[in-house]
Amino acid sequence: MTAPEAASLLNALPQVLLCVDADDTLCFANTALEEQFQVPQALLRTKGLAAALPADSSLLALIAQARAHQASFVEYDVEIGLLNGVRLVADIWARPLADRPDLVLIGVQSRAVERMIERQQSHKGGARAVVGAAAMLAHEIKNPLSGIRGAAQLLEEGVGATERELTQLICAEVDRIRALVDRMEIFTDARPLARQPENIHAILGHVRQLGEVGFARGLSVKEHYDPSLPDVLCSREQLVQVFLNLLKNAAEAVAKPGGEIVLSTAFRHGMKVAVKGSNRRIAVPLEVCVTDNGPGAADDLIDHLFEPFVSGKPNGTGLGLALVAKVVRDHGGIVEYHRTQDPARTTFRVLLPIYRGAGHEQDRSGGRRRPGDPHGGAADPAAWRL
Repeated sequence: MTAPEAASLLNALPQVLLCVDADDTLCFANTALEEQFQVPQALLRTKGLAAALPADSSLLALIAQARAHQASFVEYDVEIGLLNGVRLVADIWARPLADRPDLVLIGVQSRAVERMIERQQSHKGGARAVVGAAAMLAHEIKNPLSGIRGAAQLLEEGVGATERELTQLICAEVDRIRALVDRMEIFTDARPLARQPENIHAILGHVRQLGEVGFARGLSVKEHYDPSLPDVLCSREQLVQVFLNLLKNAAEAVAKPGGEIVLSTAFRHGMKVAVKGSNRRIAVPLEVCVTDNGPGAADDLIDHLFEPFVSGKPNGTGLGLALVAKVVRDHGGIVEYHRTQDPARTTFRVLLPIYRGAGHEQDRSGGRRRPGDPHGGAADPAAWRL
């Protein structure tokens, strides 16, 4: 194998591979380093890992340990924080080279996908909890609310202007509580979705139009679409609600001069999720991202964003993103939050199965393949749930 062929192989690996000398200056790295660390190799070749990692970094400590003992060391589920704000959870290993003990080879295997699936399972548990609460509230609260509102309206007919303001306040607060309960009732709807093939760009175009005449008026909403995407099998109404919620969140985050929102789509080959309890892997290649340049979520909320009643807004109910997670999960998809610091961007990423049509032979990946289709297997969203 020639040197260019070897380099091409290493650059094709999703795992970060790098080699450093005695001063922790970069000697070699594959392309996954820049993709995951978001640090240019040229900087690490001139200033060393200290330019990207804090002095107390677990990765630096592991490298020092391997060099000192001239042995291989491995750590699992380690959080790596970079000076540019990127944070990774990964399995890492370090190993001195036999013929060059001053050089240390390091591997970093990101656990982003595993963490993403774990969070989806957490979202499912939270959704189950809110289903029970919503069913109880709908039954126990809505009927008394009607009585309270009716009594307030009767009182309003025989009181003065000052007292009338109080009765109107009662009616307004009753309506607000009823609207909250109505939103929670959505979580109790366990009926099968009525789905049909839909063009995701038509859905996003409708969502953008609704936003630009309302909550996103005056904001820059850009579109970066892959025009060749296949259809998604979905409930159009529910996906409109999903992306309307995400666009509204973005609009509220960037409600300032210079605020920018980007709607983007892409086809991500190889994005598959293992189905719990089986050997099947379901493809979720259709990616939709809603990105903004707002401040992002508070650090203490990031791991709980899709749980019910969690909100960073002063007057938020904490049900919007929980509803997004439920609907995406019901469609056999995944929703994920991601934040970058340079440039400062917040992204909500939705991955969905694509529609392959009925009557196609099931392939080994769990999807349906048309002969000669380069995209491989895709998911039948009715076949699994997170």
